This record gives sequence, structure tokens and C-alpha cells, in this order.
Amino acid sequence: MSVFSHPPLSDYRLLDSGNAEKLERFGNVVVRRPDPQALWRPRLAPNDWLDADWSFVRESDRGGRWERRGGYGAPDQGVDWDISLGGKARMGMKLTSFKHIGLFPEQSANWAWLEQRRLALVAAGVERPKLLNLFGYTGAATVLAAMAGWEVTHIDASKTSISWAAENAKKSGLGERAIRWLCEDAAKFAVREVRRENRYHAILLDPPHYGRGPKGEKWQLETGLAPLMGACQSILAQDVPSALCLSTYAVGYSPLAFMNMLREFDAGDIEAGELAIPEDGSERALPCGFCARWVRQ
Repeated sequence: MSVFSHPPLSDYRLLDSGNAEKLERFGNVVVRRPDPQALWRPRLAPNDWLDADWSFVRESDRGGRWERRGGYGAPDQGVDWDISLGGKARMGMKLTSFKHIGLFPEQSANWAWLEQRRLALVAAGVERPKLLNLFGYTGAATVLAAMAGWEVTHIDASKTSISWAAENAKKSGLGERAIRWLCEDAAKFAVREVRRENRYHAILLDPPHYGRGPKGEKWQLETGLAPLMGACQSILAQDVPSALCLSTYAVGYSPLAFMNMLREFDAGDIEAGELAIPEDGSERALPCGFCARWVRQ
């Protein structure tokens, strides 16, 4: 099993980690957040951690609150800022009650992989390949792909996430019709695409362990992933290079399990491993979930 290469991001740094926390810089803002994978000791001095602009304080397994530097005050609804991705894309950061702020930096490994897949398709004569981004969240992969030349369909069950992603696309200079935005249940959408006989050259999936669709549909990885992968297999384009990338975080499964699922696909190259973020000034890398990829050359 490998650790996938993590291309650097100009506006992001993992400054330190340890004691079940991580210290990160997004643009000019330093945030301190819980991370159960960081079992080791921090490298930096305690004062460096206390100097974080915002620190997340967990209150329950469902969320918590953010505190300003020094432990005083709380963020207003309008606390947000932008960072740059790839020199052109702009992503809006926001402090949420579930500790996320709108970007998963470890996914840069998959963004770079997706660009390789686009180049392979262009070389095969596909001028504008089609990408399906399921569980698309705030749209970093979507925006970068659309800017690179993909025809993107972005699916998420949360209206809030869809709006956030659409705003990121607008900030990045993409027109209103540059991306197909759908607030849908991912599993139901994929099954409908099978019936419609629609095809995609690449599919990205980053499903949660549990979730709800826009109409209350229940998503549970244990029971939902295999049927969803089956539908995805059916809507991948034939006779040209096509690809699928599955990434997960905190789901309790081995990447070997995902490799076995991909072995049920048609003949193709399969790889699996961990996503991880390298730490500044250290040989350490923070584990950030598993990833498995299938490519038909």
C-alpha cells in the first residue's frame, strides 16, 4: 500500500500536528482543529499553537464551537476568507460547527491525478471529457476540473454545499452554465443515469460514512457503497480511457477492501493507498483517509 503524492498548495500549510490536533494555515489564517490520527507529540512550542487565529473546541460528537485567539469571543456568521488553488481558482473558507472550513487539502493528490486522466483523454481524441463528481461538497475538484476543460456534473445532497460550491465557481471566473449543479441523492442519481444510458469519462466519489439525501434518503456506507459502485461501473465510458477514484475518511475500512471492489470492474489498472499531508519542517505526514483508483487505458 502506498501513500499518494501530495502536490504542494501555495495557500495551505500543515504547520504542526500532535496530541490529537493539527495546526494549519489557510491563506493568512491559522486554525487549530482536532484530528484523532495525530497520536504523536507536537514539534512546535505551546505558544505557537496558542497563536492560532481560530481554535475549534469540540462540545459533542456532533460538533463544537470556534474560539478566537486567546479564547475570547466567537465567530460571527460573516467570518470567511478566500484562498487560491492552482493560481487561478478561488475557494471561500468558512468556520463551521462541524470543524470543517470548506477544503480538504489532501485531495490535491486526486486533483493532480484527474489532470493526468484529462490529458490521456485529449490524446485519445476526446476534446471535452465528461466528469461526474458525486458527494462534491464545496467543489474544489469541480472548479479545478471545469477550469481545465472538463464538462462537469456536480452532485451533492446539501443545498448549502451546492451554494458554497457555486460561489467558489463564480469567484474563480466560471460562468453560471460552466458546471451542471444538482442537489440530489448520489445513489439515486447514478441509478437514473444507468437507465438514461448516460456515460462519463471519469467519476469521483468521496462518500461519508453516514448521510441524508435532500428528501431524507438515508446513506450508509456499509449497504450503499457496493450498489453505487455497480451503477458507476455501468456509466463509465467504453472504448476510451476512463477512470474512477474513490476516497474516504474515518470509515474504518481497509483500502484493500476498495481494491477488491474495483477488481469487479472491467480490466484496468488499480491502485490503492493513503492520502496524507506532509508537515512543514518534518518528515511526518498526517494520514487523511484512504483512496483507490481504477483506470482503463
